[in-house]
Amino acid sequence: MNSSYQPLFQPIRLRRGAELKNRIIMAPMTHFSSHPDGTVSDDEIRYYERRTGGVSMVITACVFVSPSGKGFPGEFGAERDERIEGLSRLASAIKRQGAKAVLQIFHGGRACAPDLVPNRDVVSASDVAEEKEGAPTPRPLTEPEIVQIVRDFGEATRRAIEAGFDGVELHGANGYLIQQFYSPYTNKRNDRFGGSRENRLTFPLMIVDEVTRVVKEHAKNEFLIGYRFSPEEAHEQGLKMEDTNVLIDALKSKALDYLHVSATDYRTPPKSGSDQSTSRIALIVKRAGNDLPVIGVGSIKTPDDAIDAQSSTGCALIALGREIIIEPDWVQKVERGDEHAIATELSLSDQERLVVPTPLWNAITHTPGWFPIAMSSNA
Repeated sequence: MNSSYQPLFQPIRLRRGAELKNRIIMAPMTHFSSHPDGTVSDDEIRYYERRTGGVSMVITACVFVSPSGKGFPGEFGAERDERIEGLSRLASAIKRQGAKAVLQIFHGGRACAPDLVPNRDVVSASDVAEEKEGAPTPRPLTEPEIVQIVRDFGEATRRAIEAGFDGVELHGANGYLIQQFYSPYTNKRNDRFGGSRENRLTFPLMIVDEVTRVVKEHAKNEFLIGYRFSPEEAHEQGLKMEDTNVLIDALKSKALDYLHVSATDYRTPPKSGSDQSTSRIALIVKRAGNDLPVIGVGSIKTPDDAIDAQSSTGCALIALGREIIIEPDWVQKVERGDEHAIATELSLSDQERLVVPTPLWNAITHTPGWFPIAMSSNA
């Protein structure tokens, strides 16, 4: 191995006792490949199994915790006990080669398509629709419904434990329900769940506390709990870095193993706030402190990118997304000193070789600019 990449391969012990063999994580990525009824498919199991040989931890695509929370077609669920068998198969496949298996749990809120939820009843913190053509106006959740969704996150965590996962990640990013409650743009409530920043934090922190309670009751101490968030929103009334700082301060007092930043480029400076001379991730790492590791992500393609992201931001862990689809052996090639053989683009004939399910492959090849694609089918 090139000695300059050695920091990527240092083990790390997390807060609750779990040890990761290196600093490289497979990022959670939507694959659209579960069965229509929300059960795990053989194709997605093969897809994950192909990519678990080198990374220290795999965070799955998000799974919905409530019937009202399914965000998109081909998403698998953890909303009832019948899901445990399929989830167990997935956890076993991920762990077979030594990676930790972490189930990302979420509720889509206003981002759910009406035909995917019971009675086409799309719900959110408030009746603020997404800014896209045809988006439904969500119904504000009642307080009893909010409390039930909090319980649903806890029950999904119990199912993850029973299925053999090593942890869960709470998906509080990308404009889904947890973020909808914290954002001043999507939360217009005037009860204990809305209004002030402190009130808007109530729902996210209730979920953290419920998941922590369930883990304490049902799992070993080493069971991981992570929290993913988007540091800023594009809308002028949306989340700013100041809001993110308050969120981080609140999460630091909880029994979390890591924070996971959702970002498209690890180098991006903040859009808001006074300190725009450094990246958002570096500011988040500084705010989180030494005891709460941060996963950095975004435009990390080569091992040089990974080392730069680690050194320039201070993040303890590096997540690879599209890169691990294009090159499932990314970690192994770096580890054996063969980094020059890492693939950086797809060929149109690569689907079978890379074990990519057809729904994900169609999304890749039909979304311009999403992935670097060599146009020759023989490339």
